[in-house]
Amino acid sequence: MVLSRRWSAFLLVAGAWNWLIWPRFAKAIWDDPRAWDDGSPTSFLTVHAVLIVTALTIGTVTALLGLKGLRAR
Repeated sequence: MVLSRRWSAFLLVAGAWNWLIWPRFAKAIWDDPRAWDDGSPTSFLTVHAVLIVTALTIGTVTALLGLKGLRAR
């Protein structure tokens, strides 16, 4: 499969966007009082941590595909 330069750039930007947004969201979840119950993590924190790790993984793969597409040209 051949990606156009425009789609490759879009994938790279989309991956970078994930890395800009999700860490800020992670900090907000970490600081949320619902994330902790007497110092131990709650299911609220666990579910959001899984969501954040998944989104960052997908963002990384997306950015790498975009970078690979840009380098192929």
